[in-house]
Amino acid sequence: MAMALHAPSKESGRWTIEDLDRLPDDGNRYEIIAGALYVTPAPSMSHQRAVRLILSSLSAYVELHGIGEVFYAPTDLEVARDTIVEPDGMVLPPIRGPLPRRWSISNGVLLAVEILSPTTARSDRQAKRRLYQRERIAEYWIVDLEARLVERWRPEDERPEILVETLTWSPPSAPEPFVMPLPEYFARVWGD
Repeated sequence: MAMALHAPSKESGRWTIEDLDRLPDDGNRYEIIAGALYVTPAPSMSHQRAVRLILSSLSAYVELHGIGEVFYAPTDLEVARDTIVEPDGMVLPPIRGPLPRRWSISNGVLLAVEILSPTTARSDRQAKRRLYQRERIAEYWIVDLEARLVERWRPEDERPEILVETLTWSPPSAPEPFVMPLPEYFARVWGD
């Protein structure tokens, strides 16, 4: 389960990116949201398949239209000194020059994607969703494998848009939308 742990006694009492950099590379995913450390075990195979299928489709679309680039976890998204997250996937605008070690949210994120798992559902739906909305990420998709649906969140939303048939994304610079039939996607994830 993703658990928020509070920093050991320190001057600030909050985790920072510097603290995160000192943690071991032990197969767990570590994220910090508002100074609280979230630890999540490695994802399941169905989770990994779901990530691969949605992000490979997105990647083909993004590259075809020159929108930017798709990145898969583990990739750090730095929000503030005490907030760094690792979405399962994100679409970033075109990157000029060498790739940075971490991406700063101030440089723009076009889309963030999380695949729910029992260990991440609470943080994905609450802490991360509020963070992404506050930071004005245009769209945040929460893919619920068990329910076979996608929750689409935008910055002003009080409730998600629940998508069960078709997932459509229309970034401003694209000549046509990204369209994914969800029943087909979930059938491929589960091997139906």
